[in-house]
Amino acid sequence: MTVKSSRTAWPHKQSTFKRSERKMQTFLQDLRFGFRMLRRSPGFSILALLCLTLGIGTNAAVLSWIEGILIRPYPLVPHQDRMFALVGTTRGVPGHNGLSYPDFVDLEKSSTLLESFIIDRITGTTLSVGDRAERASVGIVSANYFDALGVRPILGRGFRADEGTGRNAHPVTVISYRTWKDRYNFDPNIIGRTQFLNGVQHTIIGVAPERFHGTFVGYSFSFWVPTSMQETFDTTGYKLEDRGARWIEGYAILKPGVSRQQAQAELNSISQRLEKDFPDTNRGHENQLVPLWKTPFNGAGNMTSTLAITMAVVFLVLLIACANVSNLLLARSLLRRHEMTMRLALGAGRSRLVRQLVTEGLLLSLIAAVGGIAVAYWCRNALVLAFPPPLPGTVIDYPGQIDWRVLAVSAGICMASTLLFALVPAIRASDVDLSNALKAEAGGVLGGSSRSRLRSALVLVQVSLSFILLAGTGLLLQSLIKMRNASPGFNTNTVSSVVDLFSAGYKLDRAKIFHTQLLDRVRTLPGVEAAALTRVIPFSYNVFSSAPIEVDGYQSPPNEQPTVEYIEVTEDYFTTLGIPIVSGREFARTDDENVPPLAIINETMAAKYWPGKNPVGQRLKAKDRWLQIVGIAKNANYHTKTETPIPFFYVSLRQNFRVQNAERACARGSRSRSKPGAADH
Repeated sequence: MTVKSSRTAWPHKQSTFKRSERKMQTFLQDLRFGFRMLRRSPGFSILALLCLTLGIGTNAAVLSWIEGILIRPYPLVPHQDRMFALVGTTRGVPGHNGLSYPDFVDLEKSSTLLESFIIDRITGTTLSVGDRAERASVGIVSANYFDALGVRPILGRGFRADEGTGRNAHPVTVISYRTWKDRYNFDPNIIGRTQFLNGVQHTIIGVAPERFHGTFVGYSFSFWVPTSMQETFDTTGYKLEDRGARWIEGYAILKPGVSRQQAQAELNSISQRLEKDFPDTNRGHENQLVPLWKTPFNGAGNMTSTLAITMAVVFLVLLIACANVSNLLLARSLLRRHEMTMRLALGAGRSRLVRQLVTEGLLLSLIAAVGGIAVAYWCRNALVLAFPPPLPGTVIDYPGQIDWRVLAVSAGICMASTLLFALVPAIRASDVDLSNALKAEAGGVLGGSSRSRLRSALVLVQVSLSFILLAGTGLLLQSLIKMRNASPGFNTNTVSSVVDLFSAGYKLDRAKIFHTQLLDRVRTLPGVEAAALTRVIPFSYNVFSSAPIEVDGYQSPPNEQPTVEYIEVTEDYFTTLGIPIVSGREFARTDDENVPPLAIINETMAAKYWPGKNPVGQRLKAKDRWLQIVGIAKNANYHTKTETPIPFFYVSLRQNFRVQNAERACARGSRSRSKPGAADH
């Protein structure tokens, strides 16, 4: 019985194999015939391929940006689906804040559902190169940074656990591949060499892989240093033991099988415990797991809406391209009317003709897809052109990530495009009444009312899609122009320059004299109307200081801890940037360490903590000091043009001077022509 069954099954399998073989032979025959037809009509082929290459290529390019910026922003890091940004929030305070180092240590010790935590902080550094200095970007990172990310240096090693502890105890650095190439000319003996960063000699212990740029999406790091060196680079004071200083960005990697909801519940429990243990700094503070594409403290979160709009635009371009090629194929089918009639007369079935014509369309799509991937590869770094020139020492990096996912989606776009532009013309071209067609051939009549209606419908689709595209592009341009012309609350016609005296070996008293003389000389330069010093300029990657505050006479809810960002500035800062003082006065040159601490607040802070009152003369407490409010400044944007106004205050730099601070000297003059958002030089 078994033998009989096997004998019966074998002819069936053999028959199935032969059918598959015949189908493959037919498909290959259709491909060869399609190639001949495309070569026979070079004008049609070139025009159709250009349309499809543009449509598929632009879609693949934007998909590569979405993949490389939002979905998988770190090419060499595995398991990014389990990686989340760790964003701090404070109840009652709008926006987000960072993570303090003591909180990071407690989260790492207490969590059982998270595989690892890492932290980073991008900042600038001064490289001593002989008798001159250069700016570069540096990442202050946790000691487990490279190990947790699964990134192995191509030379040397990453940081050891002990190198993350201590106060300026481990001056070691891992350099980027770009730095190794540009500065050290691929020196194979680079490990063990030294480089002065911010005046401190650091030993190079490793070289990062070529495709690893760090975890701050949009910027490429030049150096990485462990958290033990924080005070050398973050020049606002020692913060590794300050639980209230939320100055770092955190990331968390879930253990396999753990959901985001489970991990978030554990984080909430840990945050509640920290709130009870440290009410002065952690009251109302929570930590949220946020997808990488929503990360608020790097370039990814700001690109989401831009990429979504761009994707919609290029998808419309693809639809228009498909409609164009459909019309071309339909017009070409009229020229092949005789061929279709003869093939039907010789016994070819309608499905056979449709398959042949769709195969020709698929061939067009495949060739266009190859060209489209080449266009996407060429355009993968083109997004950088949309941004203003970066600050000196900063490398903007928004690369397109072309991997198997982008290739798979591009293949899907290719198949969908084929169905869109080739199927309907193929069906219409094969829909031939043989008797009438032969009579029409004899009478020299081609075409028909149905084909005319189809061509009219395709033209209508093209016009409609083009109108939608033009209208959408017009609205987008209008929004961009409106955003560009919108005032950020300060005068952008300014220039700035970094002044780093710490790296030059200046002591406190000498540095104070230098800054005073610098301002005096800049103010006397021809064309300069005003000049001031500040630690951070708006719209830069440098992070503003923040601190929990206590407002005299304001009772915050029991579960809230007001935390506000602030900045150190000198006299004439508001005049230089054109920020009006709506009440009170600006800082004066005499507002130094010999007078009580002073502050100027913005309108949002005044409305929140002194509603209906004039806060000038009132007090607020920050960093264990009571500050007297001497003025109210008009709201200004500090991070982006689209941000919602937040409470913010200013303190006198002359009262908070540190020689370690790399100050920005800002100047405004009638002849200044800088780009919006003053640039460092």
